[in-house]
Amino acid sequence: MGEKDKSMQSHKSVVLIFFLIMLISASLLLSTPQQTEYKGIVHSIEVNAISLAVTVKDKKGRYINNLTSEDFTIYENDKKQDITYFSHDFEADMSLTVLLDVSGSMAVQDKLEESKKAINYLIKYLLGPRDVISLLIFADGEVEIAVGFTANKNDFLTVLEKIEAYGQTALNDAIAVSPTFANKGKNEKRALLLITDGIENDSQYSQDQAVEIAKKVDIPIYTIGYKIPLSEQYLKKYKHSPALTSSGIVDSLEGFSKATGGKAFFINQIEELILAFRKIKKELSYQYILGYTSYKSQENEYRSIKVVTSKKKYKVRTREGYYSSRKEGDG
Repeated sequence: MGEKDKSMQSHKSVVLIFFLIMLISASLLLSTPQQTEYKGIVHSIEVNAISLAVTVKDKKGRYINNLTSEDFTIYENDKKQDITYFSHDFEADMSLTVLLDVSGSMAVQDKLEESKKAINYLIKYLLGPRDVISLLIFADGEVEIAVGFTANKNDFLTVLEKIEAYGQTALNDAIAVSPTFANKGKNEKRALLLITDGIENDSQYSQDQAVEIAKKVDIPIYTIGYKIPLSEQYLKKYKHSPALTSSGIVDSLEGFSKATGGKAFFINQIEELILAFRKIKKELSYQYILGYTSYKSQENEYRSIKVVTSKKKYKVRTREGYYSSRKEGDG
């Protein structure tokens, strides 16, 4: 090959390389808007940090206290989720909210006075020095913060002692608004303790509506039905809906607890009330706190939750689900 041919061949190679570079650059420039748009979509997705208070027992009802995160599996709408948070500390501090029915029916049979004595026992003998507690009272369609979250037990008891019964009972309304307040407790282990005779005659919300609202907050509700009236004749003067029967009251209180991962108690003596507090305190100590992330939705979509352990014989209890809406207070 002559010098002239070599020169032309070299020139063609340079031109070819130049065009290849231009094509690659053009390709990169064309792809940039698509990448930017894709990134924009990814960054617009928001997630919920879902927290679950989980109780595990064996077949004999004994608490299981030695599980690790690897022993749990979480399903949301039957789809397995990655566990992003795990905590199990028997000595962990607690934030408890007592939701106390102070309506007129609680004055009958010393229900309110005995409830106050049992709460006094809870404060003095069951709570630790760093546990915090608050008190909400409800009657006549209003829920009042009688005592905000405090570790000062004496101040709490001073306010509690002065409380008296009055008015009608808006139980469903109280259940609807109280979990959001209870969720503000500073400690990781939180719970709402409801004490009531279950008589409902003044709510704007139905039971189903109250349950749906309560599901928006990750607070287990422990309901204590104290001296529920068994006489239909007695209940007649409080009638507001056909559901106001002894069995209807039981179903209502059990429904609140089951939906939120708590537990219901039905008792008639102050000694049993104190024992219920002891059981609740013990259960909270043994609780596991699990967490996972899930995307938020513009729709008010309900998502079911199921938690299982590697040992299928264990009984697991947690809240039934949550709503995915981006509205404030959801999740």
